[in-house]
Amino acid sequence: MAERLKVGIVGGTGMVGQRFVQLLDAHPWFQVTAIAASRNSAGKTYEESVQGRWKMSTPIPEPVKPIVVRDASKVEQVASEVDFIFCAVDMNKNEIRALEEAYAKTGTPVISNNSAHRWTPDVPMVIPEINPEHIEVIAAQRKRLGTPTGFIAVKPNCSIQSYVPALHALLGYKPTRVVATTYQAISGAGKSFSDWPEMLDNVIPYIGGEEEKSEQEPLRIWGRVEEGQIVKASAPLITTQCIRVPVTDGHLAAVFVSFENKPSKDEILERWRRFRGRPQELGLPSAPGQFITYFEEENRPQTKLDRDLERGMGVSVGRLREDSLYDYKFVGLSHNTLRGAAGGAVLIAELLKAEGYIQAK
Repeated sequence: MAERLKVGIVGGTGMVGQRFVQLLDAHPWFQVTAIAASRNSAGKTYEESVQGRWKMSTPIPEPVKPIVVRDASKVEQVASEVDFIFCAVDMNKNEIRALEEAYAKTGTPVISNNSAHRWTPDVPMVIPEINPEHIEVIAAQRKRLGTPTGFIAVKPNCSIQSYVPALHALLGYKPTRVVATTYQAISGAGKSFSDWPEMLDNVIPYIGGEEEKSEQEPLRIWGRVEEGQIVKASAPLITTQCIRVPVTDGHLAAVFVSFENKPSKDEILERWRRFRGRPQELGLPSAPGQFITYFEEENRPQTKLDRDLERGMGVSVGRLREDSLYDYKFVGLSHNTLRGAAGGAVLIAELLKAEGYIQAK
């Protein structure tokens, strides 16, 4: 691509916003040209605004250091400087809905890391390897918003990335019941151990709202586009528990599943090994070469060893075995701030660019 698309990051000073900044440094298709945040950060350079609270393991990219942070509420001003935006703001849901729609109505595509629009009927919630066809609903959304070019697309919750891909590869066998317990890293709460010391040597058996998301969002992802909206699937029946554990990055899931048509273990392993999605077909820059990797070792996947698989964009699975109550059980792992958050959103943007939904203004 001769000229990269101009990108704005709304909510660029928070942990997920910082991850966007890190991932987009030297991206072959996209270039960060605007960063917006709260009024408290507006007017400062990006370097000044994150001074003392940069949470990434790599330094602040040089090209973004001098960018003057905009006030995220100045929608027209920010939108005029970019071709599309990533949104990762810390606001209440009603405020987020209004802000994202305001940006979309300027003709600016919005790729959201927030949960506010995940259940808006004409907003696609996408894992690019699993339900890329849901982007077709954008046409109906544009009509509703009164814009030929703007729209909102959202990334699903980080908790489901560790087990939904593995189940999706097996949909042909019709899973009927799923039990999943997730063990979720503290970065999922936007925290590190330095600012959440009470998590050291501790486990918290509750994450607000997470279990509802983990049980319902897979059904929307497995739903269908019908008359300009997403209609969620009715099966499988999913129940979850979501637990916060003292880990920096990486969400791990222990999963039990029963099927209408029970496959053999070899059939499951073959489906996982061969699974490819639209990002792999298109060769998108952030796409993992192998989306699902199975580990034969009994003690894998491990969060510390395997969360960075495929640059943090792959999903790893292990310990597949038959169960006495369900047909099978296994363990899944994904990187929650890469595949589950900013990286997943960047991959959505790449898919939308490749399919013609995002273009230079």
